[in-house]
Order: sequence, then C-alpha cells, then structure tokens
Amino acid sequence: MGTVEVEQTALPGIGLRHEFTTRSGRRVGVVSHRTGRRDLVIYDRDDPDRACEAVKLNDEEADVLCELLGAPRIVQRLNDLHREVEGLVSVQLPVLAGTPYAGRTMGDARVRSRTGASIVAVVRSGQVFASPGPDFGLAADDVIVVVGSPESTSAVADILTNG
Repeated sequence: MGTVEVEQTALPGIGLRHEFTTRSGRRVGVVSHRTGRRDLVIYDRDDPDRACEAVKLNDEEADVLCELLGAPRIVQRLNDLHREVEGLVSVQLPVLAGTPYAGRTMGDARVRSRTGASIVAVVRSGQVFASPGPDFGLAADDVIVVVGSPESTSAVADILTNG
C-alpha cells in the first residue's frame, strides 16, 4: 500500500489548505477556515490550480462525511490486522434492550480488565464512534465492535448479555 502525500498550505486570513493527488491524478483538497467551516475542493484535471467543484461543509456535515469515509476504513484496518496477528478476531455484538449495560457506560462493563478484549468502535444508527472511552454511554440497539482472542470476545458477549 503506497503512501499518500498531503501538502499543507497556510492561507493568510483564511486558514489552512490540505491537498493530495489521487492515484488517478485528481487533486483533492480541504480548506479549513478559521471560522470552522470546511470546503471540500476538487481541482480541474487539466489545471490543478483551478477548482472545478467546491462544497462548503459545516461542522455536522464534515463529521458525517468523515464517518462515511472512515467506517469502511475501520473495518478494512481490522481485516488487515487479522491477517497480521494470528488468533485475533473481531466480532460485532449487539446491545439488546433489557441487557445489563443498555443505558450504562462502557466503563461500568470493565470489558478490557475482565476479558483482555478491546472495544474498538460502537455503531449507533449507522454512525461509527471509534475508540470510545469508558464514559461513553451505551444504548439499546448499539453494535459494539470488539477485538481480541475468540475466548475473550466470547466473554464480552457473555458480559453484555448477563452482566
């Protein structure tokens, strides 16, 4: 897998621009304004200094775009990790209504200290929360992504079901 080089340019009075070139030769950039707004910019294939498309994104829209682009990457990284580390598995465990941890924090479950497995993400209504901390509140219908040995991930499933 190659490395994508990101160029950073200060834009006086505006903010920062980060750009990279795709494998197919297209220039893509993000302008981060000092106001917090971000512009997703696609540059003209024939004139890399001219934007052919710019989409203004507010914080919420930028977060959604990150999640849409990031969620498949998390799964891909986990799959890559599985190939590298023998015996490592990831499982997706639902938090069912009425289970002991629906409505409680992840810290209450003490998954890592009790099993050795790691919760690497929580998926809620299609939104991915990567690396959630112990104060992250779990809700019914969440799906927890757990990484560990087959035994430790099975123990997590037991904790989520029985407490």
